[in-house]
Amino acid sequence: MSEKLGTQVIFHTVTEDHDGQRIDNFLITKLKGVPKSAIYRILRKGEVRVNKKRIKPVYKLQVGDEVRIPPIKMAEKEEFVPKNLDVISRLEDAILYEDKYLIVINKPSGMAVHGGSGLSYGLIEAMRTLRPEERSLELVHRLDRDTSGCLLISKKRSVLKSLHDQLREKTMEKNYWALVSGEWLSKTKNVTEPLRKNTLQSGERVVRVDHEEGKPSHTRFRVLERFRDGTLVQASPVTGRTHQIRVHTQCKGHPIACDDKYGITEFDDKMKGFGLNRLFLHAHDLAFYHPKLEQTMRVEAPLDAVLKRTIIKLREDHAL
Repeated sequence: MSEKLGTQVIFHTVTEDHDGQRIDNFLITKLKGVPKSAIYRILRKGEVRVNKKRIKPVYKLQVGDEVRIPPIKMAEKEEFVPKNLDVISRLEDAILYEDKYLIVINKPSGMAVHGGSGLSYGLIEAMRTLRPEERSLELVHRLDRDTSGCLLISKKRSVLKSLHDQLREKTMEKNYWALVSGEWLSKTKNVTEPLRKNTLQSGERVVRVDHEEGKPSHTRFRVLERFRDGTLVQASPVTGRTHQIRVHTQCKGHPIACDDKYGITEFDDKMKGFGLNRLFLHAHDLAFYHPKLEQTMRVEAPLDAVLKRTIIKLREDHAL
């Protein structure tokens, strides 16, 4: 929809990108900057029409539907100008794969995937700044702020829906590399402790193993390399719970290096001595079925300089 919103009635013909999408979510996406309360008000008053008929907010669009959007008074919105433009510009170099349907980016550690919780912007807002011509950039999944590595972003809603289906059906493969304390046993290949998310009074999220009220959770593990004080493991989450890998390693007595929520101070201090200054959890590779190219793709994200240097120093220490 290229027409300017706000001053005149707009008619939009639905394409396959929005087939099956609820009209309220469609309007929220298209009318960026318009409060949700205003969107639901024009729906309630019947000012939004589909094929000249009034519809409810739950109506699901179909290809070929003609949507009438009334004039909307939009508050003057300041242009988004992130403070740290150099960080955002470096994201261009972090793109691992891109086509007209999706992007795979090597998310840096320390960057949230989206704004909120006191953050003015996150990776998705930064990518929208880098790609202003893409009107439908959306996160396919999330990574914790301190986790680096492969992150999928869709450019079209039909692609987003297909990739979400793959996540739900557990056909998308995600492999993480984590440095954990101590000697991870090779026989510990599956961790299935149920997890429960708790929100503290401060608003901080903490996840705990809870056999009574926790949600089913499953992570597969494989040993990659052993060191004097720790083990480099590959963790492959089958389910996608908050902090899943971090809590599953902790509950087995081998928390991830420099994890400020679930870590061990003594181990973390040793790793800091090797130059590690961030959580050693990295989304190393990702495999998914590309719904438009109709082929399975695997994308790998290289470790950043800090993680590479830490491994080199651990190898040197192990050889002594």
